[in-house]
Amino acid sequence: MSVIVTVFATLVALEFLFIMYLETFRTTSAQTARVFAMTKEELARPSVNTLFKNQGIYNGLIGILLLVGLYLVPSTVMVVSLLVLIVVVAAYGSLTSSPSIIWRQGGLAIMTLLLMVGTLLW
Repeated sequence: MSVIVTVFATLVALEFLFIMYLETFRTTSAQTARVFAMTKEELARPSVNTLFKNQGIYNGLIGILLLVGLYLVPSTVMVVSLLVLIVVVAAYGSLTSSPSIIWRQGGLAIMTLLLMVGTLLW
């Protein structure tokens, strides 16, 4: 992978680790409420709180696996697979929750995939 693709994929991984941080460790914070357009009271509801923490672990694992595929066991197939997964989930979220999710959650992954395709064609 090119250096620019590696940088962008690393940024995607860091984005997902940050999402995990918000959802799992800062579930009821003002920042989490703002990012997810919810009230702190709503985030504090036990059912919502549990769902957010669980979802956060999934997002964190995606970030960790991207870093593994980039640095520990370099694998283009693994990185592409995870980026496609991110885009598919973001597309689903944009259809079921908020149209902006495709860009907020999937934008960097889409750009990284396009860069990967571009480096293969050049």
